[in-house]
Amino acid sequence: MKVMVTGSAGLFGHALATVFGSEHTVFPLTRAMADITDAGQVRAAFAQAKPELVIHPAAIPDLDVCDADPALAYAVNVEGTRHIVEAANEINARVAYISSDSVFDGLKQTPYKESDPTDPRTLYGRTKLQGEDIVRGTEKHWIFRISVLFGPGKTNFVDKGLRAIAAGQEYVVASDQVGSATYTIDAARKIMEVIDAHCFGLFHLSNTGVCSRLELARRAAALAGLDPNKIIGKPSDAMGRRVPRMKYAVMKMEALKLAGLALPRPWEDALAEYIRGPNSANPGCRITI
Repeated sequence: MKVMVTGSAGLFGHALATVFGSEHTVFPLTRAMADITDAGQVRAAFAQAKPELVIHPAAIPDLDVCDADPALAYAVNVEGTRHIVEAANEINARVAYISSDSVFDGLKQTPYKESDPTDPRTLYGRTKLQGEDIVRGTEKHWIFRISVLFGPGKTNFVDKGLRAIAAGQEYVVASDQVGSATYTIDAARKIMEVIDAHCFGLFHLSNTGVCSRLELARRAAALAGLDPNKIIGKPSDAMGRRVPRMKYAVMKMEALKLAGLALPRPWEDALAEYIRGPNSANPGCRITI
């Protein structure tokens, strides 16, 4: 199958292109190749590659950037998604859209199911939900809601903490943000499994288990042989960020179970492979000073 991956220079796009490239013909699409805010550039790229499947993770994922520049956020996250879907429809390609746990309000204390009502409290969340609505307009599609990501290919939340500690600094993270953690390689493999099985629809996707940002960062430090006490927990509201973060963003993966598919492994095991494994980015080695 010919697969196009948007945002392939990004963290998740890199993993998707790598994993799908092991079994399919992949056409990575970066902004330098085609700006998704330009419908003509998108159509031209699709007409040339003629993909049968388009996986669309490309977006502006930073909540503060989106809030500071709403026009840009809508141009990329909403209109860019519209251009992707319209171009895919013209060549009869299926679309798999990468969404976010930010479509929820963060007020629950039990895991969010795919059937739960959405109520995003941030501009970023609203743009991702609008993207979902655009994709739902196609006959057969996939929507995958993803949580906090770590993995090879680009600096991420885990890497930043390890690099700071290795440089002799403290790393301040939110102590009250609880959610699901997602290893990009595991998520990409599960997405390929879902797509190859022709199980269409909406899926929540992360590694199994619940953790706070503080727990994730400290576990990563310990695995890398660094001092986890250098990871300093602080209430998210006291971190001086432009946009308030969700305090609770745990997602329940009911759709995977209903499809008869196994859930991804625990986040602790995935994190250990990422840091220590021979096939991972191995940030513990990368940051040694």
